[in-house]
Amino acid sequence: MNRYEKLMQRIGAGKRILIDGATGTEIERRGVPQLDNAWNGGGALSHPDILQAVHEDYVRAGAEIVISNTFATSRHALRDAGVEDRFEALNRRGVEIAREARERLRKPDVLVAGGISYWSWTGNHPPLSALRTSIEEQAAIMASAGADHLMLEMMVDIDRMMVTLEASQTAQLPVWVGMSCEPGESGAMCLENGDTMIDALAAIRGFDIPLLSIMHTQVEYIDACLDVVQNHWDGPVGVYAHSARWIGQKCVFDTIAAPDYALHCKRWLERGVQVIGGCCGMGVGHIEALREIV
Repeated sequence: MNRYEKLMQRIGAGKRILIDGATGTEIERRGVPQLDNAWNGGGALSHPDILQAVHEDYVRAGAEIVISNTFATSRHALRDAGVEDRFEALNRRGVEIAREARERLRKPDVLVAGGISYWSWTGNHPPLSALRTSIEEQAAIMASAGADHLMLEMMVDIDRMMVTLEASQTAQLPVWVGMSCEPGESGAMCLENGDTMIDALAAIRGFDIPLLSIMHTQVEYIDACLDVVQNHWDGPVGVYAHSARWIGQKCVFDTIAAPDYALHCKRWLERGVQVIGGCCGMGVGHIEALREIV
């Protein structure tokens, strides 16, 4: 039985799993410069030592899953940043550096998840056919680099989410889906681009999705999201919320949730959430606090 199967067996038995916190904002906080229009996606090549140190700190804090620093390394984001030629290298090294952190700390059961998103900082989204091709390439690179599974992040509309899901599954790795949500005009919880969560959950029904996460969503919206999920989703659920604000693409660290984030997480765990961690703005200290309740 491999490490992924062991973890899923534990989830099936009702165990709680701690994942890491933010990687992009954490390497930024430690001095890694941004790529224009590709956020903090360049760290695997520009500052691999800092990136590896972040992964190691999360593992020391108790994280059993670390996510590669590849949220911003889609082909279209790197094209907008003028570094499309680094597409394979950034995605491969992003996974490899997370694996190297695990190996250095001799934690063989820690999973490395390949993070995939279609977010665009310019709004220049590729046609769906081009997105499908590039996601298939990205997922294959991560699989060959040794990712244990893939985590789709910031799924904010149904059409692109479905293309990303189908393309990612061609890599023959388990694929977890992470939705980013907020209230729509009617007050119903929606993906960030306006599709309702109910419709989004209906769209992925019937696909082989081992776990659904609500991620990169503000803390105050999580409970309403869980209300929807618990009525329209039968599988395991994860949460990794965010607490940060941005000026342009620059993350500002003056509004990050205090240690009471752990109290929110305790409530979500009591509601049946099994996989818990943090997104943008949530650092090593937040994960250390969560370890005490997980």
